[in-house]
Amino acid sequence: MEKVVIVRYSEIHLKGKNRNYFERVFAMNLEKSLKGLRHELRRTSGRYLVEKFEEGRAEEVAERVSKVFGVHSYSIGLLVGSELGEIYAAAKEVGPKSGTFKVETHRGYKNYPLTSMEISAAIGGRLLDENPALRVDVHDPAATVYIDVRQQGAALVFGEFGAGAGGMPVGTAGKGLLMISGGIDSPVAGYMMAKRGLTVELLHFHSYPYTNDGAKEKVVALAKQLSPYTLVTRLMTLSVTHIQEEIHAKCANELNITLLRRFMFRLAERVARERGDKCLVTGESLGQVASQTMEGITSSNAVVTLPVLRPLIGFDKDEIIARAKAIGTFETSVLPYEDCCTVFLPEFPATRPKLSFIEEEEAKLDVPALVEEAMATLETVEF
Repeated sequence: MEKVVIVRYSEIHLKGKNRNYFERVFAMNLEKSLKGLRHELRRTSGRYLVEKFEEGRAEEVAERVSKVFGVHSYSIGLLVGSELGEIYAAAKEVGPKSGTFKVETHRGYKNYPLTSMEISAAIGGRLLDENPALRVDVHDPAATVYIDVRQQGAALVFGEFGAGAGGMPVGTAGKGLLMISGGIDSPVAGYMMAKRGLTVELLHFHSYPYTNDGAKEKVVALAKQLSPYTLVTRLMTLSVTHIQEEIHAKCANELNITLLRRFMFRLAERVARERGDKCLVTGESLGQVASQTMEGITSSNAVVTLPVLRPLIGFDKDEIIARAKAIGTFETSVLPYEDCCTVFLPEFPATRPKLSFIEEEEAKLDVPALVEEAMATLETVEF
């Protein structure tokens, strides 16, 4: 009898002839999530088993695999032989000692001498005989003992299904660059795109010394909190201080944020192309702030040719906050450190600027030189 973690995948079963590719990437991602833990990973007919881990580490293994995109559900269970006595011993281990219960059997090995109903009846009957405080309730039991009879003379016995992260394995939908701030929205945007299989690299803009090291450390913390989902272990940073100073000195005050964002998009596209990323990802939500009006979004899009994915575009703030809390980034995001967009913030930022006016003001700047100066500040933080 061996304790194992059973992993069941999500949309992969719909992939037809490409299924093997998705399964290979999924297995690689499971291995990445379990790095540092002694274990063995084995595929068995539409499931993966994590085996041979240290005593007492089952909960940690389950917690890690639950965050891997592509996981539909997981269970901590027992791997035993297929003899009825071995199955009963495991059922006794995972089953309740009192209250209502039922036994539910899946017989993947169709040549097994008993049917699913007969296995359930035999195991349930023995549990009842040895535990007078138990009662059978097949409609609404307080507990269920699940039995999964496999081939090669093995069976899995467990008591619960844990919900996985769902989605598609990271890496099966290409690679993109997330423009991550220290706020609530962009980490959620990165999470959502990773859930659809996108490998999400991270780029952060800072305005040191107007913003301090605490702001940068906050973003590193967010990147670490995202990494169990995105499987990314590096963060790139660029300084835009000199760009903000030039905009503030030479351009219409109400366009400070609009012009800065155009530079950010230019820089992000430059980094993305050098990294082989095929799209940009932002946490923008339509109408949430002055720069996220239709005119502001059009202004940003005008300076890049890569696709810009905005998974939160139709979300309101409450919905975004709820997701941030669910993935564990909210408490870090609300720490009181300013990001670069709060530097030289105008009292009345333009909400519907005309593109012709934006371009006229931007012409006062040496755009190529400012971009090159910013690119020279590129740093990578490994974690």
